[in-house]
Amino acid sequence: MHDSSISLIELGAVFFGLGVLGRLAWRIGVSPIPLYLIGGLAFGAGGLVPLEGIEGFTTIASEIGVVLLLLLLGLEYSAAELVTGLKRSWLAGVVDIVLNALPGAVVALWLGWGPVGALAMAGVTYISSSGIVAKVLGDLGRLGNRETPVVLSILVFEDLAMAVYLPILTALLAGATLLGGLTAVGVALVAVTVVLVVALRFGRYVSVLVDSPEPEVFLLRVLGAALLVAGLASQLQVSAAVGAFLLGIAISGSTAENATKLLEPLRDLFAAMFFVVFGLNTDPSSIPPVLGFAIALAVVTTATKIGTGWFAASRQGISTLGKARAGAALVARGEFSIVIAGLAVSAGAVDKQLAALATAYVLLMAILGPVAARVVEPVTRVFMGKPKPAAA
Repeated sequence: MHDSSISLIELGAVFFGLGVLGRLAWRIGVSPIPLYLIGGLAFGAGGLVPLEGIEGFTTIASEIGVVLLLLLLGLEYSAAELVTGLKRSWLAGVVDIVLNALPGAVVALWLGWGPVGALAMAGVTYISSSGIVAKVLGDLGRLGNRETPVVLSILVFEDLAMAVYLPILTALLAGATLLGGLTAVGVALVAVTVVLVVALRFGRYVSVLVDSPEPEVFLLRVLGAALLVAGLASQLQVSAAVGAFLLGIAISGSTAENATKLLEPLRDLFAAMFFVVFGLNTDPSSIPPVLGFAIALAVVTTATKIGTGWFAASRQGISTLGKARAGAALVARGEFSIVIAGLAVSAGAVDKQLAALATAYVLLMAILGPVAARVVEPVTRVFMGKPKPAAA
């Protein structure tokens, strides 16, 4: 048996290693998510040096990571912004679902994973990484560009789609009947509607409830509320992640801004542990058999995301360069895709190879997304026959 000293050594090595990988990712200008996944693969079952004795901590830490990821995602939007974004982008959002969910579902059915596996893989290939997209837009100085509101509107639509999709997936993974699945959809729709109404009319009261001038008290209230809501949502057969996301929407104004500043380091810490745990639970030897499918999906869904952004930007009368930038900005997949795959595999209702396919796919897309965003403008200029403008 491992005693506490060995567990501390292993956890210390994991955290320090994550810091090294994060620094490396920052230096080379990519998301750290692929490196965290690779780190998990290296030290999990079938890896170079399997770790033992820290499963209890890493499991709960990874669950907290999912809650914090979704909580901070909700904090980025107010209820009014969500409603406006939904009205503005609903048609592009529908196109996004059709173009990007279909390839994942087709591959899952081709591999014989059944309807539930197809639904899970549809979510994996559909959802863009809001975190990577936001970081890339900021790094490239495109937050003020005309196409950026279009990109953000699509991301908002995807987030709302997840609020309905995750409860359905959770119910089906638990073996629910058609009636149970419809019940889950009804509960999810009612929950989203209630939260939006509360946030629009009484959001300031929710904010007051968790707010405090003392950072320590504020942190405890927000984190405690997030875990309570996530746990209650899970008990009601609604995804804990969705519960955290809806709480984030309900918190608004300066309270949301302060909560984001306080929780960002915690989110990054626990989210990193989530990606590592997903890698730990994936056998590296299971990746080569599905690598070809991962590459094919990466090629196809890169094209379909670019098409989605192009279509959405075209409806707003944006230039050709802007349409290309909007499409490329949406390419990256990351945290949400792994959350979906993690839910599916941990439930034991899908083939374990789904984890390998999702890992390989996200590794490719988390790297390809930022690269596509950087090179799309010069490449588009070449095809348009326009030279790159000279630096001032």
